Amino acid sequence: MEPQIVKTRFGQITLQEGGEKRAYEHDILIRLDGSVCKRKKKLSKQVYGTSHTLSLAEAEHVYEPGAEKLVIATGVFDRVRLSDEAAAYFQRRGVEVQLLKTPKAIRKWNELSGPVIGLFHVSC
Repeated sequence: MEPQIVKTRFGQITLQEGGEKRAYEHDILIRLDGSVCKRKKKLSKQVYGTSHTLSLAEAEHVYEPGAEKLVIATGVFDRVRLSDEAAAYFQRRGVEVQLLKTPKAIRKWNELSGPVIGLFHVSC
């Protein structure tokens, strides 16, 4: 997948974007077109008081028409989960969601091809 993820450490993720490496010190969302933006954690935090449960509002923000898969990096300690509403939302749209600890999610992302979205939680 583009961009490729080069490495991660607690609180940081480094991507290879167009021949250059770029480090992010926050959760990121990688869109279908390969563009990278900061995760909108507040969409979940205002509902659940934590960004470790993905809300329906955040799921709606993450989703893009045409997406077939969503890789969610759940953090080093595997904390991030989908709310029931978010899981149902992705299921209705035919999106296969894979929740994996961040290191495994990075390996999976780099192996995949096709219409895939990535959401990467880089801390706990």
